[in-house]
Amino acid sequence: MLLVADSSLLRDDMCFYGHRSCFCSANDTGDEFAASGGGWDSLSIRHAFIRKVYLILASQLLVTTAIVAIFTFVQPVRYFVQRNQAVYWASYAVYAVTHIVLTLALSYMTGSISSYYDTKAVFLALGITAVVCIAVTVFCFQTKVDFTKCQGLFCVLGIVMFVTGIITAIVLSFKYILWLHMLYAALGAIVFTMFLAYHTQLLIGNRKHSISPEEYVFAALSIYVDIVQIFLFLLQIIGASTK
Repeated sequence: MLLVADSSLLRDDMCFYGHRSCFCSANDTGDEFAASGGGWDSLSIRHAFIRKVYLILASQLLVTTAIVAIFTFVQPVRYFVQRNQAVYWASYAVYAVTHIVLTLALSYMTGSISSYYDTKAVFLALGITAVVCIAVTVFCFQTKVDFTKCQGLFCVLGIVMFVTGIITAIVLSFKYILWLHMLYAALGAIVFTMFLAYHTQLLIGNRKHSISPEEYVFAALSIYVDIVQIFLFLLQIIGASTK
């Protein structure tokens, strides 16, 4: 569970290095979707892009919520996933295949983890995650702070989370230390909240960097992973505090 965030770091590295063509810089002359060049100048194009992203995101979150509810309230399913953890680990492999399969796999993984926690903790984590996401979205639409200028910072944060996750997992495998687990979970929740702000501003546009309107699936996937990771880290914190 501690390394649940690490798989998404591969996606963030792709964002910074392998998929740089997805981003549009307002300072890049001749770019088709530069802020000065056309794609983002049309409000209809931007609004259609944002609408597509959030429709895809809503469908993903709906599937995830439904699976988490089944794994939480249906006792036979809950016992099955707890006794057959091989399926949980196999979900990591399926996670990288396609967008649809990724959503189902991540939903299964989230449901499996949620089944180990009290129902009240799951609902509380879900509620706090919703509040955080709404607050971050409103903040990104209103603020003049440009998170897209800080790609180097987010790359470093991703590396820190990856290394910290490995070290924490190794230490806790020998002896469980509550404060260390909570520290890592708190760090993960904060870091992925920042990632959510970063990806939301890439989606909104009118910043130094933005995502091309054709990359709505990639944008929805990025935000979806951020939200799921925030929920899982909050669930670890709340679940430990309620025991």
